Order: sequence, then structure tokens, then C-alpha cells
Amino acid sequence: MAGEGDKRKRFISATAANYFGLDPAVGPATLAAELHSRPELNSFLDDGSEFLLVVQRSGSQLTASNTIEDTDSKKNVLVFFKLRPDVITEDNLHSNILISSMLDSPINTLYQAVRQVFAPALLKDERWSKTFDPKLQKLLTELETGLSTVLRRSDPNYTGSKFSEDDVRAILTPTDEFQYWIECSRHGSKWRSKERASHFKDLFEDIAKDYFNLDSLSLFEVVDLVETTKGTLDGVWRQTEHDPYPQPRMHNLLDVIGGSLGRYVQRKLAALNLWKDAFHSVKENVKAGIFICEQWVSACEYLTGQLWQCYTLHPWKNDKYFPESLAKLGKRLDEVLTVRTLHEKLAFFLPAGEQNALHLAQVFEPFAGLNPVHYNSYTEPLWKAAVSQYERIIAPAEQKIASKLKKVISEIQDSPQQLLQTFQKHKELIKHPNISKELLFEREILLARLQDYAEDYQRDFETRCHGVPGDVSGPLSGKNLSEVVNNIVWVRQLELKMDDTIKLAEVLLSDLPGFQTFHRSADSFLEQLKVYEQEQFDDWSRNIQSELSNPKSGLCIQANSPVMELDHVFGTLNILYSDRLVTLLREVRQLSALGFAIPAKIQHIANTAQKFCKQAVILKQVAHFYNSIDQQMIESQKPMMLQSALAFEQIIKHSKSGRGGKAQITWDNPRELEAYIQKLQAAAERLSTENRKLRKWHTNFIEKVISLMNIDLLRQQQRWKDGVQELRTGFAIFSIFQEKMNTR
Repeated sequence: MAGEGDKRKRFISATAANYFGLDPAVGPATLAAELHSRPELNSFLDDGSEFLLVVQRSGSQLTASNTIEDTDSKKNVLVFFKLRPDVITEDNLHSNILISSMLDSPINTLYQAVRQVFAPALLKDERWSKTFDPKLQKLLTELETGLSTVLRRSDPNYTGSKFSEDDVRAILTPTDEFQYWIECSRHGSKWRSKERASHFKDLFEDIAKDYFNLDSLSLFEVVDLVETTKGTLDGVWRQTEHDPYPQPRMHNLLDVIGGSLGRYVQRKLAALNLWKDAFHSVKENVKAGIFICEQWVSACEYLTGQLWQCYTLHPWKNDKYFPESLAKLGKRLDEVLTVRTLHEKLAFFLPAGEQNALHLAQVFEPFAGLNPVHYNSYTEPLWKAAVSQYERIIAPAEQKIASKLKKVISEIQDSPQQLLQTFQKHKELIKHPNISKELLFEREILLARLQDYAEDYQRDFETRCHGVPGDVSGPLSGKNLSEVVNNIVWVRQLELKMDDTIKLAEVLLSDLPGFQTFHRSADSFLEQLKVYEQEQFDDWSRNIQSELSNPKSGLCIQANSPVMELDHVFGTLNILYSDRLVTLLREVRQLSALGFAIPAKIQHIANTAQKFCKQAVILKQVAHFYNSIDQQMIESQKPMMLQSALAFEQIIKHSKSGRGGKAQITWDNPRELEAYIQKLQAAAERLSTENRKLRKWHTNFIEKVISLMNIDLLRQQQRWKDGVQELRTGFAIFSIFQEKMNTR
């Protein structure tokens, strides 16, 4: 059979040419020169015992082999192999040849084939799984797990490369990353590396289960998961117990989380008919999908563009990470929601008769055959063409809507608040070019109102910015906020209001002559707010660092300093952990959450204070009890409580540790401190309990005496005798109680 006329060789060469990106249209003669004359190809086709043909590209040529040798992992390999030991003919060409490509490494190719093709077919497809031996099913599962483990650990026996934590080729989903640390915690080469891996495994535990079962969660649950994920990753990046988390791994993790979230949103929304299902259901679900996309994009920009770049102990290097694909998916979903919302608005404004006349029921026909949630560069031109056709269909309806909106706006244009609400409510309609053009005058009125709002905000800010929070002429005050945090939160709220104002103007007014002037003015005010915000933080930083050099400021806590002291002049117990430290901890936590980079010196003090905060709170409670117990006692009962009070005081006065009790208990001795706190709490609880019981006895005796005083001795002698007897019995029982107290 001649080379050019051999249908078998044309099939092999055309398949290979397509796979390697060669142009099969150059003619069979060229392909014959490259591949048809190869003896390896003839052996594969004509020799029944030759099972394998391996094709690779070398420059502009195709090479062939009948064995799989050590191949360059960077080169793609195309493998043809037989099902049966037969000569290949035109009749069995398509029934006896299987084709597989090999990328990266043989083990990676096998893993992907098992994971993506054979495991789902043999384990999940009922047609095959019910006849597939359970032992073989188990072996197939174990094979998949074992291959993934080898890839994640980058075993040099399989990959030919040295192990590196930066190697993330096998990390395709968040679960792969979480599993990587689980495996490292079990099989690490050194104890310290296993301990570090175990630490990361524990940090990821809060989200690992949710990502493993992602499809079982609702869209609204995943909205919460994204926020939890942001906090978890921040904790992983900023942990200081072990060596830092590698940036390439974190970059890849951010990427695969974004990919998983995007595919999840697509799967969930694909279950809806976005054009025909009830609008409220479509709106809620699509909005949740958009929010998931926007929330993750925002989280990545915040973490890698602000928070981590300012974290001096482990700064994010290079540019911030931006999940482009997810951002574009969110934009597409927003366009879908805009189209559907616009239709609902048109239907709301137009009576049924006008809707029928304008054929509103057929407006979604341009989208027939398109899956709007599948965003990529190939579907984008089709989507844009469909949107363009849709806009042509609704153009007549938009003309009618514009006149109705004109009428609505004319009735409320003297009320700025109502005007703003109306434009906000019908934003989706008004931003469409046809309606926007018709409402030119009304939009100019809105621009003037927004300018007034911006000027009002600026005047209010300039009036209050130098005052004290809560004062009439000072920043508005929130609850449980220090002055610096309060001022920053107040100015952030102003920034949000200005951002909303600017966004509304950008959507509806960007074509108006006065827009650029307004935008520059608003941006200038926003910059003024940001400068004020930074000045507040800088002043706070300077003041705190100045206080740190003053031993009397209450901020100079040392791990080896005593936990408390007894003032022998006033007899009060003082815990050497100031309230100023508690405030500092709260300020550092809140300012960090607001995105500020805390200076290392302040962060160090805060970290030290945080370690002892729990014990300090308990000790302060005990100290308060010790300092105020005499005020809680009834004067006449103080001698009765003397023994317990002295025992409690002895524990306070002998707060020593070590052999012989010579050294004072310090913050950096947690075991002895914990034991001492338990002893203190037990003594305080005993004293408090005895005081409560004595006060109760005292109250009971008072009530009985008052009851006796109200008895008429002439008419109620028996009642008087019964009351006196009851009082005597009470005294007898009280005497027994007192004896028990004294014998403890």
C-alpha cells in the first residue's frame, strides 16, 4: 500500500499533526516525508505483535518510536496503542487503536486519567460500578490516592526533581493543598517539619471540610465561607510559631480557591433557567454568585495588596494577586442580572397591552442556545452579539419608559432625598443609553444634588475633625471604641458614603459636562479623609512608642516581672497588668482589622500582653474581690469570717514560687501561675460562699424578729411562743453551721 494512499497512515499523521499544532493542509506528501516513511510506523501498523507507537515533535519534524523511553517532561508525547494483537486495517482502524497524550510525567498523566476518566466511570456510573468487583474498586481508589500523594510530595523517584515546597503542580483544588499538609504532618522527614505541617493542617481545619463538600453548601453558605477563608489564610500567613508559609504556595492556593469558587457558582446557577425562572429566585441566586466572586476578588486584593504587604515579619513581595477569571465571571453575572432586571423594570412600568404590542415576551430569544454562566474568550463575542440584539428589541419599550420616568422625577425633584432614592431604585433602567439620553435634564439635576451632598459632607467633616468624639462639634462616637479607632471608623463611614456617591455618578452621569469637576472635587475630599485617617494612626503610633519608653505608663510589661504586689500602706492588692494594656490590645486588634501595619515594637508588646491577658483578667477579678470583701461583710459577722479571711490573705501575702518559696511568681512561669490562680480562686470562692450564707442567716433572723414584733401578745400568745421557739431553733442550727466553719 503506497504511503500517500494508505488510509491508516493518513489517520495517524493527521491526528499527530493536529495534536502538535502542525498544519495538515500542507498535503500528504509533506506528512509522508515526516512520518509515513518511519519504520516504527510500519511496524505498528503491519506487525500484530507491535503494540505501541510513540510520536513526538522535534522542531518542525515528527519522530516515532515503538517504546516509551526517558522523555523530556517539558515535551508532549502522543501515544497510539492497540487493544488486540492484530495487524491494523482500514476496517479495524477505529476499533483497535486507542490514543493517549502524556504531559509533564507518566505518573501525572496516569493520575489525571484515573481521576478524571476511569474512577468516575467505574465507581460512579451505575452501569459499570454494579458489576465491578468491590476489591478492584478499592484498589482503584487507593491507586488514585497514592498517585496524588506522590505528586503532592514531589517525590524525586517519580518526578526526577528535588523536593521543594514551592512545587505546586499537583495542587489543583483547595482540598489538594489541605491534604498536602496532612500528609507532611504524618510523613515529614524531620520532627520540626512535621510539627510545622501539623500547625498548618490545624489552621486549615476550619475550612477544609467545607471545601471538600463545597457542592453540598448553598450559595449563601459559601458567601460566609469566603469570609471565613479570608480570616483563615490571614492566620496562616501571619503565624509566627514556625517558618513562614511560602509565597508561591499561597499564590497558588489563592488561585485554586478562586477557581473552585468560580466553578461552584457556575454549577449552582446552571441549575436555574436564568431567563424564565421567577425573577426573585434568579435575582437572589445571581446576586449571591456575584457577591462570592466580588468578595474573593476583594479579599485577594486586600490581603496581598494591603495587609500582607505591610506585615513586616512576612511581607508579600511583588504585585498584589488578582483573580482575573473570577472577576470576569462576576462581571458576566452582573450583566446577566442587568438584562433580567431591565426586563422586570420594563414589565413593571408597561401595562400588559403595551408589553404585547412591543413583543416583550420574546426579548430573551437572542440568548437561546447560550449558557450565560460559561465565561471565556470564545463565548464573549457570542454573548456581546446577543446583548446587542436584545437591546435593539427593547429600544421601543425604552422610549415609553423614559417618558414615564420623566413624569415620576418631575414630581419629586425638589426633594433631594427622594430624588436620590428614585435614581438609585431605577439605576438599571436609567443607565441604558436610550433612557439616559431622554433623561438628560433630570440627570443634570441629580449631579447638582450630589455636588451639594459632597459639599455638606466636607463641611461636616471639617467642623468635627478636630473635636472630641461624642461632643456636639466632634466626630460621631461608637460604643467601646478608643478615640483613635473611633475617629478612623467615623472617617471610614464618610469614605463609604462618598464612594457610594461617586459610584452612582459614574454609572449614571459620566457623560455630563459637570461630571469631571464633581469627580475631581469628590476625589480630593476622599484624599483629605484618607490623610486624616493616616494622621490619626501615625499620632497614635508615636504616642504609644513614647509611652513604651516610660516605665510608669503601664505598657512596659516583661515576661519575667511579678504578676502582682500588695500595697502595705492601703492594704490593697494590685495586679501588675494595667488597664492601659487591655486597651492597647483592643486598639492593636481593631487597627489591624482596619488594615493598618502595626509597628514591630508595638506589635511585640501586644503579643506579650496577649499571652497573659486571660490570667490577668482572672487575677483582676480576684484582686477586686480582695479589695472590696470587707465592704460586702456585715460588721457584726466579720469576726465569724476571720479564719477564712486570714487564710485567703495568707495566700496573697505568700505568692512565692520555687523551692522554699523565695522567688515571686512571674508571668513567664505559666504552670506555677495557673496553680496559684486556682488556689486563689478556691480561697476566694470559699470566703464568698461563707459571706453569702452568713448574710442569708442574718436576713432570716431579721425577718423573724420583725414578724415577732407584729404579734399581739394578749391575743396571740401561742403564735408568739411558736415564733420564739422557731427563732431559738434557728440560732441552734446557726451555731452548728458556725462550728463547721471554724473547723475547716
